Amino acid sequence: MGLLIAMVLNDVCRENYLQVNGVELCWFEWGEHKKNEQTIVLVHATGFHARCWDQTIKYLGDNHIVALDMRGHGRSGKMEPYNGASFGGDVTAFIDLLDLNNIVGVGHSMGGLAMTHAAANLPDRFSRVVLVDPVIMNPELYALVETHHDQFLNGSGQHPIARRRNFFIDAESMFENFEGRGSYGSWKVEALHDYCEYGLLPDPDGGGYVLACPPRVEASIYMGSSSLDIFDKISRIKIPVTVLRARQRSAEQKEMDFSQSPTWDQLASKFHDGRDVSLPELTHFMPMQAPELVAEYILGTK
Repeated sequence: MGLLIAMVLNDVCRENYLQVNGVELCWFEWGEHKKNEQTIVLVHATGFHARCWDQTIKYLGDNHIVALDMRGHGRSGKMEPYNGASFGGDVTAFIDLLDLNNIVGVGHSMGGLAMTHAAANLPDRFSRVVLVDPVIMNPELYALVETHHDQFLNGSGQHPIARRRNFFIDAESMFENFEGRGSYGSWKVEALHDYCEYGLLPDPDGGGYVLACPPRVEASIYMGSSSLDIFDKISRIKIPVTVLRARQRSAEQKEMDFSQSPTWDQLASKFHDGRDVSLPELTHFMPMQAPELVAEYILGTK
């Protein structure tokens, strides 16, 4: 069993740590775990962290809610491997250790891939799954020798994410750096504040802060995102699955644009009980852009 430590942040949110698969995972909890009542489990996207769900959680009522910092992200340990199988294995083991049942599993982007693994591994613990623009692509793309991200490498074989800015004086300077820029311009201002406030850790060299998901870690996840075995997992999931899809990515796309959807438009049809919801007015970052709408799908009211 893992070692569980809880620290009270305020009246509604608790910060916890748990050893899972040899790495310390940080997770946040709202409400109380009650036997036979549902738990909403939230898993974030690549490069983000658990508190990016805060604006969505505001609309989820008094449910028992758990949100994880995945390995390499937030306050969790920075330990390889960083790939779909390891993320899915961590979510699976985490749910088992906490003995959660009647789960509404929610995953955004990479988190959707991880949640799919967990739902297939633990079918009796889940009641529903909501995949928010998951990084699950057309099966034909997984057969390619090169990944989608190979086209973005520079002459030295370095991914552009690995070169992103990694030092900030404080959360406010990080907010000012991203406010209104590119896809961040579509975010709720409160969501951007959450991303910045909880997305930094003290610089080990002192004098400021660094990203809680190091750029090298984020880049390695993008480069290793191909995982064909996910379709074997999908075929084993019998519970209702809702797939939310943002505006479709162009096949001719030559520049990195994280605002567009990586999700295969036929994905929902591969689940036994899948529902496809196309939301072309939204970007890939729909939990930060339209948290109330995402909450409605999580609650099953939409």
